[in-house]
Amino acid sequence: MLSDFSTLLAAAPPAVPEAAGHAPQIDYLALLFVFMLATFTGLLVIRNVSRLLHTPLMSLTNAISAIAVVGSIALAGKMETTTTTILGAVAVFASMTNIVSGFLLTDRMLKMFKKREPGKS
Repeated sequence: MLSDFSTLLAAAPPAVPEAAGHAPQIDYLALLFVFMLATFTGLLVIRNVSRLLHTPLMSLTNAISAIAVVGSIALAGKMETTTTTILGAVAVFASMTNIVSGFLLTDRMLKMFKKREPGKS
């Protein structure tokens, strides 16, 4: 069974066909459309979250940002071109800012639920 799968993979055409050494064309309009769609979807989802779910949602967002940090470190670490290195460094900075601010906000919200000791303002 495994040998059948490996022969099937060997016979499959390459995932990205390169015609005479040319790099594949990038459809920037489609990428911009997906980015705008994801932005509006994210805004609608976040806007409708109740206050009780804010802390668990922030924790989930921090976990997703941690995955983005790993990917952006890998992108910046390859150092293929100057552009990818700069974009990777910017992505590391943005993701780390999101993670740190998320932890600070979550900590502040959790402190609101602690009982205050008598005599302290």
